[in-house]
Amino acid sequence: MMWSNFFLQEEDRRRAAAGRRRAQGLQQAGLTPEQEGKTKLALLLAAVGATLAVLAVGTEFWAELNTYKANGSAVCDAAHLGLWKVCTKRLWQADVPMGRDTCGPAELPGEANCTYFKFFTTGENARIFQRTTKKEVNVAAAVVAVLALVAVALGCLCIIMVLSKGAASLLRVGAVCFGLSGLLLLVSVEVFRHSLYALLEQAGPEPPPPPRLTYDFSWSLGCGLGAGLILLLGGGCFLLLSLPPWPWRSLCPKRGHPAA
Repeated sequence: MMWSNFFLQEEDRRRAAAGRRRAQGLQQAGLTPEQEGKTKLALLLAAVGATLAVLAVGTEFWAELNTYKANGSAVCDAAHLGLWKVCTKRLWQADVPMGRDTCGPAELPGEANCTYFKFFTTGENARIFQRTTKKEVNVAAAVVAVLALVAVALGCLCIIMVLSKGAASLLRVGAVCFGLSGLLLLVSVEVFRHSLYALLEQAGPEPPPPPRLTYDFSWSLGCGLGAGLILLLGGGCFLLLSLPPWPWRSLCPKRGHPAA
């Protein structure tokens, strides 16, 4: 009985010593409990931006192309496209909302035909409503978006190391990664916008003449734009957390308690 109590007390002392060493390690690394809580809140904000970024890059509702409704026809054509593929749909004009001159929206039920862009594999341009894509611009938008996701993954890895290992020096690296990812997403959105304008201008000369089109930016592009702004904000938060506290203390000195 005496030996069992001795071993139990020794095990408790070891656990207490290990806990003290971990706390001292965190304190030496500069990660205080208050800073750890703020880091977790900033990571939650960055996680929202990362989720929106993955949703934007992985879906094909960046833009919608709609033809005008033709008199005497029961169907009309619409399309929606993203960074990787395009979907053309044949819709019933009876399903199109009243008062709308063009076909759509693309979410309406209809006969759909979705194909991936071939300029990622064979280098061929795509044909959409007798118009030709400009593959260099489309490839640039997709590559920039993928680089943004890589930067998001690196930023998450850095912040996880900060929280698990107390490596406060990686806060600044994570801030740079999240800020860079947000900037790259905004650049990808802008490049995609130019690729859409280039598509509308690339009408083929061969008959029949291409149909008149209208375009609308859709929810995937909105997710990408929101993700870029949120990731920039998250990167700014991590950058503020990585700064030393003494400049802020000099600007906001603490008031002492008045003497009784």
